[in-house]
Amino acid sequence: MDVRKLTPFLSVSPQIAVEDVGIAASMGFKTIVCNRPANESEDQPDLNDIAAACEAMGITYHHQPVISGNITDEDVLAFGAFMAEAQGPVLAFCRTGTRCTTLWALSESSHLDAATLLSTAKDAGYDLSGLGPRIEARQATGNCDAAPKTAARRHEVLIVGGGAGGQAVAGSLLKRQPDLDIAIIEPRTEHYYQPGWTLVGGGVFNRAETIRPMSDVMPSKAHWYKAAVERFEPENNQVVLEDGEAIGYRTLVVSPGLALNWDAIKGLKETLGSNGVTSNYKVDLAPYTWELVQATKSGKALFTQPPMPIKCAGAPQKAMYLSCDHWSRKGNLGNIEVDFCTATPGLFGVADYVPALMEYVKKYGINLNFQTNLVEVDGSSKTALFKQTDTEGNVTDIEKTFDMMHICPPQKSPEFIANSPIADAAGWVDISAETMQHTKFGNIFALGDAGNSPNAKTAAAIRKQAPVVAENVIMVLNGESPRAVYDGYGSCPLTVERGKIVLAEFGYGGKLLPSLPTWLIDGKNPSKLAWFLKEKMLPWMYFEMMFKGTEWLASPTILPKSPSKHEAQDSLK
Repeated sequence: MDVRKLTPFLSVSPQIAVEDVGIAASMGFKTIVCNRPANESEDQPDLNDIAAACEAMGITYHHQPVISGNITDEDVLAFGAFMAEAQGPVLAFCRTGTRCTTLWALSESSHLDAATLLSTAKDAGYDLSGLGPRIEARQATGNCDAAPKTAARRHEVLIVGGGAGGQAVAGSLLKRQPDLDIAIIEPRTEHYYQPGWTLVGGGVFNRAETIRPMSDVMPSKAHWYKAAVERFEPENNQVVLEDGEAIGYRTLVVSPGLALNWDAIKGLKETLGSNGVTSNYKVDLAPYTWELVQATKSGKALFTQPPMPIKCAGAPQKAMYLSCDHWSRKGNLGNIEVDFCTATPGLFGVADYVPALMEYVKKYGINLNFQTNLVEVDGSSKTALFKQTDTEGNVTDIEKTFDMMHICPPQKSPEFIANSPIADAAGWVDISAETMQHTKFGNIFALGDAGNSPNAKTAAAIRKQAPVVAENVIMVLNGESPRAVYDGYGSCPLTVERGKIVLAEFGYGGKLLPSLPTWLIDGKNPSKLAWFLKEKMLPWMYFEMMFKGTEWLASPTILPKSPSKHEAQDSLK
């Protein structure tokens, strides 16, 4: 829990967990205020559980939901009125703490000057400098909605997202132009090496190896806005942050990743992390996967995959192969019935790699269930309900029991992207599959999981996309049309057993795009060298090369003129 004191009476915090309530009580807090709407994000704890924990600890709980980026006069008045009556000290929380701090600053503006309020917020780790004009307007007129309509701060390049895509494109831009004015908007304080979570679930990596402080990976030459984006205003060349501040740009790069839709499977959130139900798609559960694998000596193991698109389409079966390999080595595999239930019509979207994978399916005795989509989980009875579609389109309900179950959740575009003017009808950022440039707004680009280019959503794809976007951003800043093109490259190191990998590398249309000669690594066959690359080399390349603009085997193709618009073929058919 990250508690930041604003006054002796009020402290604020990013989202707290249920177990943090007891810590808050031990620190002397008498009241806890939540300023987040329920179900604002897929990783948000159930607010009812937090309220119940407060009641159990004798703490007053108050829920005042405030919409990020749209704090109204009524919100400020309600916050101030409650604080006037609340028993202190009070702890207020939201996603990052910014909304709570903004409410406090505006409610206190009637008797404290803007400089004092902004300085106090900054000391607590919140940059509310964009709120200054609104505070001054409130002091002068009492009108809290007198927020500035135009951005007070502007940048040559504004990047939304500090994950793999945002960091990689920043590194490539600064490598080309070290003095470029770049800002990155990212609310999280930790950066996750997500490709490593499969190996955490397989007992190879420790969870801590995949987590770094965001401050350690953020480029020193880029300005970091520790906030979340509320909305895009491309017609004004600006985005609005959750505290209401508008940030302007000449070019915008969008790379916020995607959202895991745990709620799409009935009963999943209630049982996830217990009753033998796990997922490597959540960093805190990957160690639980390994615990379950070691503990399972007999029974039924289910591994599921939802409809596409998902990030790293091979990850659901990677977990399965590593589990089976462990059971085989321990002599338990013959006592375990293993089912792979996938909503897709085949094992893998690029046919060239299927024969090698099928050899392991046969070796491990895995039952394949195609077009079988998980819709409900009952952890207490250890049953799972699937919708199975036959070749004629008929749908049948299938119930399966399990002792262990690894789930890949359905995935979607983040809501602030899906509901924005830069999204296509399906909710993804609408971009050219080659130049990564927005189809409508020419100074906007996207890379990574949030774009609608039909490539595999992997970190390897980002490694190739980042140099393309960097080249094209600089071209646009120089008044030129973008000429760098992306070929749809993506890679999926399929961990078929501990020590061997089928290294799938492919581009648009499923075209094979091997990075190394086949005499060194033949991606269509399991390889020990590919495992060494995955375990020992790729994490280092991710942090020390990709993030720092070293584009080994990733130099972009630059055409003599801007390519004509056309539709690209899906990488994974």
